[in-house]
Amino acid sequence: MTTRSLFATRFYQGALADDALREELDHSCRTLAEDDRAGRNWSKAHGYRGYTSYASLDDLPQRDPVFADLVKALNRHVAAFAKDCAFDLAKPLKLDSLWVNVMKRGGTHSGHIHPHSVVSGTIYVAVPKGSGALKLEDPRLGLLMAAPTRRADAAEELQPFVYATPSPGAIFLWESWLRHEVMPSDAKDERISISFNYR
Repeated sequence: MTTRSLFATRFYQGALADDALREELDHSCRTLAEDDRAGRNWSKAHGYRGYTSYASLDDLPQRDPVFADLVKALNRHVAAFAKDCAFDLAKPLKLDSLWVNVMKRGGTHSGHIHPHSVVSGTIYVAVPKGSGALKLEDPRLGLLMAAPTRRADAAEELQPFVYATPSPGAIFLWESWLRHEVMPSDAKDERISISFNYR
């Protein structure tokens, strides 16, 4: 008798090898959090603990060469992930959006997906001790009906939720339909990340 795993959900973990670029990104993200009044106002109005450029700035790679350098690095990681997913693409995936997140203690982001994109991801710039993990949800969860819960020692691929713990420079990629959530940060310092979508 044989048991096979079907319908794989890929999750990519890479790293930004350039520490100098990560330090420059840290400076640029903190500067944006201070200077972008529209982003601060949006964050406050929407209960975001900290700052995000999500709704205020859509031209970061053109605005700051540091973000343009980041996109060059991300392009390579996304191409590797697309290859691993066996995507049948006529041309490479292209960056659609990129935004900064500077999250204060207690900051979180509830479960969501990224519609109209193929690959989504996050690069972690500053990850102080106590920063929350990225929670990934089994896409079949709403269809499991009477399925029993899984034992705590079940293999990761059988768990309904998987927690990916970030570190400075970590790059996480997933298909944009995968529901995910940013767990609350208990860190005293700000957790800084840059999220993005490719189409």
